[in-house]
Amino acid sequence: MSVVTAARLRPMCSEDVSWVMLHEPQLYPYPWSAGNFSDSLSAGYLCRILEVDGQAAGYAVMMLILDEAHLLNISVVAEHHGKGFGHLLLQRMCDEAHRAGACQCFLEVRPSNTPAVSLYERFGFTPIGRRRGYYPAPEGREDAVVMRLAL
Repeated sequence: MSVVTAARLRPMCSEDVSWVMLHEPQLYPYPWSAGNFSDSLSAGYLCRILEVDGQAAGYAVMMLILDEAHLLNISVVAEHHGKGFGHLLLQRMCDEAHRAGACQCFLEVRPSNTPAVSLYERFGFTPIGRRRGYYPAPEGREDAVVMRLAL
């Protein structure tokens, strides 16, 4: 079975936050809090769970404002890395944003997160700027690369 037919995207609900919080700290040195996810749900952001063979395998949060989408968080759990699910999740989130009227998508990424930067570049995102000191880092702060994709 291909990745596309084995996976589905569904809305995240408040009951999913505890599952997300099991994985978020394993994926990021400075993870989002449960409150960040709950607030995103309450604000009506696109919060989605990627299921593979009926099991949660990833999640994403995207904010829509007028004709723009802003990808805030996209994550695939460690046991599903390297299987194309990050690309699939990104594709489905961008498709959903486009259907909702977004013409472009923005994101920030740590330059040190080379797997993510590579994924975004392969997907067609282009760097358009930097946010100085955007992320916490062991030695102070790390810049963010701002990237954009026309939808």
